[in-house]
Amino acid sequence: MARLKSYILGGTTIACALGIGYIMQYGLALPGAQAQAPVGGYTVTDIKETSSSNRLPSMPTDTAMSSALPLVPVAVASVDSGLTQELPQDDGATGFACDITMTATPTAGALVNIDLKAPCNASERLTLHHQGMMFTEVTQPDGRMQITVPALAERATFIAAFASGSGTTAFTEVTSLPFYDRVVVQWKGQAGLQLHAREYGADYFQPGHIWASETGDLTAAAMGQGGYLVRLGLENAPDALMAEVYSFPTGTAKRGGEIAMSVEAEITEQNCNQSISAQTLEIRDASGLRVRDLTLEMPGCDTTGDFLVLKNLVKDLTIAAR
Repeated sequence: MARLKSYILGGTTIACALGIGYIMQYGLALPGAQAQAPVGGYTVTDIKETSSSNRLPSMPTDTAMSSALPLVPVAVASVDSGLTQELPQDDGATGFACDITMTATPTAGALVNIDLKAPCNASERLTLHHQGMMFTEVTQPDGRMQITVPALAERATFIAAFASGSGTTAFTEVTSLPFYDRVVVQWKGQAGLQLHAREYGADYFQPGHIWASETGDLTAAAMGQGGYLVRLGLENAPDALMAEVYSFPTGTAKRGGEIAMSVEAEITEQNCNQSISAQTLEIRDASGLRVRDLTLEMPGCDTTGDFLVLKNLVKDLTIAAR
């Protein structure tokens, strides 16, 4: 009986932690039509911009963009549930070996190292949430996941959520974040979106053009010489949540100038003649997080292979030398 009470108490504690984390987090919501703006000759609809003073849209799971993150207590199997053996106990007798734990450790470049341990969730899909940004990951065969994430808040909260409703939270302080400007674009599935930054007048595919195939140098960023890009999510997973994050060390930049920012969409067989939903998040000049939701109507499939350059979705960065 004492052991059963421990299980129930453990399940309730996880549910409460997830509930608190959910309130502190924000999600990738796709609200009703708010505005229209022409972009690159095509129409982007449902654009809505908010600031950190307003609550961000509600947070979906990776199985449905519009459904809320399910927060349910951890179910404890009964003796006659068909299990052939009892769940293993840990050495400290403070919980059982299926406990999910996660740590968040700040590192250079206003990045955070995430270390998740979920021994009973081996090779299982999960969604990692942080300040409205979310992306899909999968644990290793031993139930572990290690990843580095750009922080979007100095007091950073991270939520790991499995489809079953189990999960955990982690917290840390990222004191170097005010030195960086950050731009995020995130989407679901095979949207074909890309985030591009052309630093100090760089041409496409030349030094200073930062994108998914040329992500920049974190060492150079730490010295105030250039930015870098991080791509998050598992693109090959069905309906995966994806994100790209560009960071520039505005607070320590060695030279002034302009950084041309653009979101681009490749027209593919997977997205042609489709409606694509996405979101941008921006941190500039140490101000709060700004969010824009959008819906993009992609051209017909006879234009496969072409690109749409959506220049006015994110503003260029203006850098002052320090």
